[in-house]
Amino acid sequence: MPKKAAASKKNAGTLVIVESPTKAKTIGRFLGSGYTVLSSFGHIRDLPKSELGIDVEHAYAPRYVIPTDKRKRVSELKKAAAAAGKVWFATDEDREGEAISWHLAEIFGLPDDKVERITFHEITETAIKNALEHPRKIDRNLVNAQQARRILDRLVGYTLSPFLWKKVAKGLSAGRVQSVAVRLIVEREREILAFVPREYWTVEAQLKTPRDESFPARLFAKNGETLDKFALATQADAEAAVTAVRAATLSVSSVERKQVKKSPSAPYTTSTLQQDANRKLGFSAKQTMLLAQQLYEGVKLGDGGEVGLITYMRTDSTSLAQSFTDAAAAYIEKTFGKKYRPEQPRTYVTKSKGAQEAHESVRPTDAARTPESVEAHLSDQQAKLYDLIWRRAVASQMPDAQLEATTVDIAAGEYTLRSTGSVVAFDGFLALTPESQKDTLLPVLTEKEPLAAESIEPKQHFTEPPARYSDASLVKVLEEHGIGRPSTYAPTIATITERGYVERIENRRLKPTDIAFAVTDLLVAHFPQIVDTEFTAKMEEEFDTIAEGGKEWAPVIDAFYKPYAENLAAKEKEIIKKVVEDVPTDMVCEKCGKPMVIKTGRFGKFYACTGFPECRNTKPYDKDEAGNELPPETTDEKCQLCGKPMEIREGRFGKYLRCTGYPECEGKKPLHKGTGVTCPKCGEGEIVEKRSKRGKIFYACNRYPKCDQAYWQKPTGEKCPKCGSLLTFAAKGEIRCSNKECGYVKPSETGPQTP
Repeated sequence: MPKKAAASKKNAGTLVIVESPTKAKTIGRFLGSGYTVLSSFGHIRDLPKSELGIDVEHAYAPRYVIPTDKRKRVSELKKAAAAAGKVWFATDEDREGEAISWHLAEIFGLPDDKVERITFHEITETAIKNALEHPRKIDRNLVNAQQARRILDRLVGYTLSPFLWKKVAKGLSAGRVQSVAVRLIVEREREILAFVPREYWTVEAQLKTPRDESFPARLFAKNGETLDKFALATQADAEAAVTAVRAATLSVSSVERKQVKKSPSAPYTTSTLQQDANRKLGFSAKQTMLLAQQLYEGVKLGDGGEVGLITYMRTDSTSLAQSFTDAAAAYIEKTFGKKYRPEQPRTYVTKSKGAQEAHESVRPTDAARTPESVEAHLSDQQAKLYDLIWRRAVASQMPDAQLEATTVDIAAGEYTLRSTGSVVAFDGFLALTPESQKDTLLPVLTEKEPLAAESIEPKQHFTEPPARYSDASLVKVLEEHGIGRPSTYAPTIATITERGYVERIENRRLKPTDIAFAVTDLLVAHFPQIVDTEFTAKMEEEFDTIAEGGKEWAPVIDAFYKPYAENLAAKEKEIIKKVVEDVPTDMVCEKCGKPMVIKTGRFGKFYACTGFPECRNTKPYDKDEAGNELPPETTDEKCQLCGKPMEIREGRFGKYLRCTGYPECEGKKPLHKGTGVTCPKCGEGEIVEKRSKRGKIFYACNRYPKCDQAYWQKPTGEKCPKCGSLLTFAAKGEIRCSNKECGYVKPSETGPQTP
């Protein structure tokens, strides 16, 4: 056959389009020679960045554009689609994936009989081939739901953010979901600030039997009445109880033993995975989703090529495919024995609001693929996350653990002490997750048995304020309120952190900044719907109804936008002055002699000269919530001008290093946050966070000027599989190659973003 004819026959095959090159490579292994698998490298069309892009006068019609850096890829895909006999869109099975397929189909302009849509929950040969046997058309209801969310978020972000610039501070942003999250964090902080500790005491005892067996007990009741938490309110109360117990004859008054069942947890949803990964592994929500994306799309296992290790990680369902429960049961019986295999597969009820039961939980694609068998092929973080997912899913199909709980009451005159313990009689699912239970052993005790006291001591306590939110607890409360969906949790937390509304402090807890309080108070007072949890949850329900075909999307947007726009216009006229006004001080500018005021900017409070713009002198505002001066943090760094130590100060653009000899010496330099990424150019320096003269963050080698390597986006530390350059975090949760000529994009979080 002539070469030209052969090429023509090949081009008439089937073109399969996915979002990610890794996903394309994994899928390509399972398809025959008649298929070509290409990647769109994420979204290929969106609303324009420089303008609203929505015609509010004509049914909110969006204007989509192809970004400059996507045009070459779109041209290649369009050419391949025109030459193919069939085009199959195999993007992710959620609304974002459906929207990507629709945008591609719109750009290609192909006839309906040439286009098919396939979906799958895992990237395995069985799942891919099953999907090919059950194609469908693009679901416009899902597309409309995604489009409605995108348009509503754009309308809020592109109209409310400029309002905040004028009324609060430049560079701020607002968003339908992010502003609610900030409000929750601000309200929690106010609870903490208003909290008044309350003192209470307990009496702790260490007792022993006639056989010299020791065990702990605690004061529990007086004259048969259970003591509440604050029964011993003072040290005098506690010491009186201690004196009475020490003087009493101690003996066992009752022993109660009962069988208790402990059931395994349901397999992971997006929310519970993010919560557990944060609590147990210390991963942020964004980090968890990035790693899960890698495990889902495929990891190279030895010489066997890429293998998808877990199912789709954006889901709110706890259901499991029968193929998995069967495989898990077989693995459990083989590994632990027949008594560990349940008679029937366990099923779980999904509690999440608006859960889409058609989806499946996050689970391993193969129950027999243990964490130990793949550990050598994964990064340390990938291995930890896979182990978490695998154990949770397999354990969910194991029998209950049988515990023997023991409660012992000890008579001590008018008082009663109590000791509790438990022993595992049958470990059940704990055989796979032993960390879920710890034995608390008590000696064998009988009623009226005499006891002796090794120690009886009072112990002081104070009530503690509610804890600041972590990624885990914030995701949990967002889900409980029905705010956002699986794809939005991680990007929401990342957005409010990156934009300076919250900062991570000890134990990676989320603390609001000064500007978060100002913006939240403004929105609560003048735009209550935007930060109302019930309203935000109702909008999510509206999107769900659109996805199910129950409503048209434009009227839903219209019902929100018209009253919102009227209110915004009214507030533009009503609020004349800035919400956060300058605070006068007794400080005088040492450069021009004019008074200094306290200003609040995007990065917090700072002193500024009233002679601005002729005098641009600013100073750090180093005070705590009570207005007390904070001692600066010293460093080992030496001033480049005079050699004295430098200290960390807070300025209008965040923290920086200043000479301790100030004001005699004005030496200062930026304080750079490290990324842990080695500079690929010089191989010696570290890529650190820096700020340009205009306040924009960028990332560069800390050996500058010896090395001038720099990036506008934060590097991930991974290298591009296509050209070897560093990958960086880009917009919309994507992971993008830093080399613009390469164009490689690895989708990560695809949730909608506000400007």
